[in-house]
Amino acid sequence: MNAKPALTRSAAAAHPFDPSCRQCPRLTAYRDENQRLHPHYHNAPVAAFGEPDARLLIVGLGPGLHGANATGRPFTGDYAGALLYQTLHDFSFSEAAESRHAGDGLRLRDCRITNALRCVPPQNRPEPGELRACRGYLRHDLALQPPSGVILVLGRVAHEAVLRALDLRLRDFPFAHGALQRLPDQRPLLSSYHCSRYNTATGRLTSAMFAAVMAQARDLLSDND
Repeated sequence: MNAKPALTRSAAAAHPFDPSCRQCPRLTAYRDENQRLHPHYHNAPVAAFGEPDARLLIVGLGPGLHGANATGRPFTGDYAGALLYQTLHDFSFSEAAESRHAGDGLRLRDCRITNALRCVPPQNRPEPGELRACRGYLRHDLALQPPSGVILVLGRVAHEAVLRALDLRLRDFPFAHGALQRLPDQRPLLSSYHCSRYNTATGRLTSAMFAAVMAQARDLLSDND
């Protein structure tokens, strides 16, 4: 039996997801407001989706108001997840091409989806202190990932959140769509534009562009099989 590797400073600061977290006053007030407006919504911090030891870790920005904040599953319930889950299915990371709600029985294959921020932010704009308060949860997800894993970040906010969670300098790993960079622990960091309605509607991110990034992730994992 192999000994566990020594914890890095980031991993030591990691802590498991707290579904009752109320650390951030602005986010908590926004959730409470939406609880009154939409009492049947999840309206709580959203946990990662997928097995903790999955090799592909996908990191997004945060829950959408009428998406994950409603359903309780990342990238589920609004337009943002349509391209993501279809592409995951195309590359055999998901058993289905659509994620409808948290109780639909969908299972991911060797893939886990999480967010830099666990609560929905007003106007979809998190504040730096809120991202910092969630950093321990992201560190926990990163620490659980096997050494042979691949990190896929969706958008600049997620990209920078991962780097900060690993105590890395942003200037050493600039964000660019389709960029593949090796982290100091040799894990590949893949970057993509976020699969938001705005990006897909304007053509900033096309299905072909996103498929090319996912193909890179699949190839990298296949190299380590």
